[in-house]
Amino acid sequence: MGSAPIKLTALLKHGQINLSLKATTRDGVLRELLALSALGEKAQQILLVNLKQREELGSTGIGKGVAIPHCRSLMLNSLTLLAGRAKAGVEFDAIDKKPVRLFFLIIAPPHDPQNQYLILLGQIAQLAKQITAGDALFTVDDPQQFIDRIGELEKNAK
Repeated sequence: MGSAPIKLTALLKHGQINLSLKATTRDGVLRELLALSALGEKAQQILLVNLKQREELGSTGIGKGVAIPHCRSLMLNSLTLLAGRAKAGVEFDAIDKKPVRLFFLIIAPPHDPQNQYLILLGQIAQLAKQITAGDALFTVDDPQQFIDRIGELEKNAK
């Protein structure tokens, strides 16, 4: 029996969103996003290695200023979504060769019977198709406004 897809708005929490990332490099962005997790420094370092290995397979920069870095890990026992924005953009080797400004970092446990991880990846990719250069996601400064805008995009994606 399949379960309903997870809503991004249900996964996004205020403390897991940073709308003013300071990093200017891919690794720096990943570090800053991991710092939003409740994990200790050692676990964050292990995840950073996992994420960098994933990026070496091919950039998770999907274009339109969006990247979806992701990995599976034993460090967490539930699907986790961390979001960030670098207003100036960061070189992320995106498919459109443009800097990335919005980051949705997904960490999933290895055992994920409903494949929520892959479903979530697909949902974010679908949302990204609706995002324009002037989208509120690039300008709002309040995490709740960011979540609300994601909610609007989710409704439109149906």
